[in-house]
Amino acid sequence: MEIITSAQNPKIKNLLLLQEKSKARREQGLFVVEGRRELQHCLEAGYKARTVFVCPEIADSSEVMDLLARSEESSVIEIPEQLYRKAAYRESTEGIIAEVEYKSLRLEDLHLPEKPLVMVLESVEKPGNLGAVLRSADAAGADAVLLCDPLTDLYNPNLIRASIGAVFTVPTVAVSSEEAIAFLQARGIQILTAQLQDSSLYYDVDMTRGTALVMGTESTGLTDQWRKAASAHIRIPMLGRLDSLNVSVSAAILLFEAVRQRQG
Repeated sequence: MEIITSAQNPKIKNLLLLQEKSKARREQGLFVVEGRRELQHCLEAGYKARTVFVCPEIADSSEVMDLLARSEESSVIEIPEQLYRKAAYRESTEGIIAEVEYKSLRLEDLHLPEKPLVMVLESVEKPGNLGAVLRSADAAGADAVLLCDPLTDLYNPNLIRASIGAVFTVPTVAVSSEEAIAFLQARGIQILTAQLQDSSLYYDVDMTRGTALVMGTESTGLTDQWRKAASAHIRIPMLGRLDSLNVSVSAAILLFEAVRQRQG
């Protein structure tokens, strides 16, 4: 096991670069995962950790050994607590950080059941919102999440953190809106767009069949191509003075309405 104690070490500098720059992640085909749970979900999803940084003062040795056993080809580097605190993107991540190889899903890689539940997000920018939606999608047992024309990197550390690893537990594909619409229509999956105009209350629409719930940004909503492709337009009733909810809250409401209907 290699030991690094200096923040000037090239491997530490590269770890920080991968956390901060999406361009570096794309060029190297690597991204960063912090925390035991997140890394466990990542490895279980078939990703390969190239390098694992471990802080023995923080990490639980038995948990670390179990994770490393799942990724035998990884190189392991031990770093002291002071250096770990500098390298970690957030606090309380159990003393383990890994550089993981990209493994991007494509639409053709998705294996959907007969009546799938799909979450679609168009041009949602904030990594925290995306991560929160992924977490709700996991909790609701969604079969896939489609990120259409994304404005943030799927492997942004904030997104991974907010999702608590759900980016690895729910099949997630970054595609164009045109590709997503064609994919859904070819499979007979109804497209329900969340919008205020010309819409029905969300709980009055049948979600027991194959369903894609589509949401856009809070500021501009969905583009016309999604509105035109929709099987139906749905809305959440707003009884106060504001006319919208945070996209992650709205997504959770719609996802669990689908769960309620499907559980009868």
